[in-house]
Amino acid sequence: QVQLVESGGGLVQPGGSLRLSCAASGFTFSNYAMSWYRQAPGKERELVARINNVGGTNYADSVKGRFTISRDNAKNTVYLQMNSLKPEDTAAYYCKAFWLRVYWGQGTQVTVSS
Repeated sequence: QVQLVESGGGLVQPGGSLRLSCAASGFTFSNYAMSWYRQAPGKERELVARINNVGGTNYADSVKGRFTISRDNAKNTVYLQMNSLKPEDTAAYYCKAFWLRVYWGQGTQVTVSS
């Protein structure tokens, strides 16, 4: 069956870094665009970064220059490298696969606090 499993979240101090991973299975990963979304308590889920099936990327203005999305089609994995983290980056982070269908992961929590 289709699975998207996020990992790499945790507690980090402001200015720190984390790398999130999303391991995919059950579908042809290389055909799918992949995205990272986040949702903070009391707020709507928002797009953080997107990478298409040929590696083109785009980012939310709030993370440009700090976050980098990448993919490894050989490992069926998408990554989100997050640098210079801020308290406002605190949220549950979800990966999403979309092409013919849409799939979501279960999320991983990122907390930025001193």
